[in-house]
Amino acid sequence: KYYPPDFDPAKIPKLKLPKDRQYVVRLMAPFNMRCKTCGEYIYKGKKFNARKETVQNEVYLGLPIFRFYIKCTRCLAEITFKTDPENTDYTMEHGATRNFQAEKLLEEEEKRMQKEREEEELNNPMKVLENRTKDSKLEMEVLENLQELKELNQRQAHVDFEAMLKQYKELEEEQRRKEQE
Repeated sequence: KYYPPDFDPAKIPKLKLPKDRQYVVRLMAPFNMRCKTCGEYIYKGKKFNARKETVQNEVYLGLPIFRFYIKCTRCLAEITFKTDPENTDYTMEHGATRNFQAEKLLEEEEKRMQKEREEEELNNPMKVLENRTKDSKLEMEVLENLQELKELNQRQAHVDFEAMLKQYKELEEEQRRKEQE
């Protein structure tokens, strides 16, 4: 490019862009959802051309929250969802309903059980001892079962190489006899 000798880049005016500017991005549906207008199922991983904007006045620990606008594949109704960095997930805003997720409920149940156990152990030192003995018994049972399975596999997987070689030699001899005949 040619720059004239009297060119001054400071004289070029700055581009004024709005804060809530929308960008077009290509994304995948982050969860299974169902459109409210036509009932179409949109599965996790379905690709969309979406509009992305930064949500104003919403920040979590300095992280911006983004809102995405997609269109239903059947009826072209607008569906919006936004990021939820607090729970490392997405939250559905409108246009569709989020489908049932068994994995998420299972994880929440495990967290709740772990929290209850920790609270119980804080208040009762005998409960700590009971839980430790239960855990060690369970671990011992698992190790015993594993050892039994290993022994069973070793018994079943025993290979007699001498018998295999003998059988192979007999087959070769039979083939030779047939060829000679």
